[in-house]
Amino acid sequence: MRQKAILVGTMLDRGSIFEEEESLKELARLADTAGATVIDHIVQRRARPDATYFIGKGKVEELALAVADSRADLVIFDHSLTPSQASNIQAQLDCRVVDRAELIMDIFARHARSAESKIQVELAQLQYRFSRLVGAGLEMTDPGAGIGTRGPGEKQLELDRRKIRHRIARLKQELKKVEQQRRTQRKSRADIFKISLVGYTNAGKSTLMNLLSKARVKVEDRLFATLDATTRAVVLASGEKFLLTDTVGFIRRLPHQLVASFKATLEEVNQADLVLQVVDSPHPLYLKEIAAVEEVLKEIKADRPELLVFNKTDLLDPDTLDGLRRNYPGAAFISALTGEGRRELEALIRQRMEPQRSAE
Repeated sequence: MRQKAILVGTMLDRGSIFEEEESLKELARLADTAGATVIDHIVQRRARPDATYFIGKGKVEELALAVADSRADLVIFDHSLTPSQASNIQAQLDCRVVDRAELIMDIFARHARSAESKIQVELAQLQYRFSRLVGAGLEMTDPGAGIGTRGPGEKQLELDRRKIRHRIARLKQELKKVEQQRRTQRKSRADIFKISLVGYTNAGKSTLMNLLSKARVKVEDRLFATLDATTRAVVLASGEKFLLTDTVGFIRRLPHQLVASFKATLEEVNQADLVLQVVDSPHPLYLKEIAAVEEVLKEIKADRPELLVFNKTDLLDPDTLDGLRRNYPGAAFISALTGEGRRELEALIRQRMEPQRSAE
């Protein structure tokens, strides 16, 4: 049974109502991906977060009434809450309270399939919940009880700090082994031109991967449909060969713990000869999405040659597409779904590969 959720958005400083509405739409998609049905939302403008309740005591009381009237199971905040704020709010409401970061990690936990991604997600969750797990009791011990409870799978009723630290240390050791395996794999393909796909979640990276490599990467109209890096060999019609790697999608305010835990996977970006940043061109906040991707790339210290690839151009009107071409003269414009613009993208890739071929 799907949980009923109320979303809470907060416009801080001089944020626009349009951006907050778009952020709440994204939060609603995240909630849907996690298995919740959004039944209501509340938006508040504040100069700064309230130290005790984030949205202030009066707004919490209004929220408590909304929860009682709708019989909501869950309240999801679009910003990160401190442990004390989450605890204080939940004490006033008769339902669970989670924030954006915890919701994203819950989705990662749902979609983790490989042993590596499961380790990465568990580590991120434990690091994020370190202060929240202690004394949480029953509510944190049932991984099937709903959003925010899909924890690292520990069955013990009470987790203490010492045991959490021990588990984190063990997971870090396991990830070190994964990193070593990846280094060994990279050495074996050191002489091959390598391209990594990055982009905001649901920008169409996997669809583009399938178009260029004829791979059968899972494609879903869901956020974070796949978490594991996939590498395929690509041979262009002109004969050039390269390795193409699809990486996990990014999102605004992606929890730092996830970025840190997925370092081994994201390291593929650092080792690439070229990074293709796939952009959801019809999205009204595509500039914000580009900035969110650049922020994560900066966090992982990825300083590699980059090519913007504006995807989903089949959904743009001609004037909008012409405007993008004028503003981004060096970018590629493609519909990974229809294949339109593929030759243009491949030509740009060949240009980027030329210095390496000349060196050989």
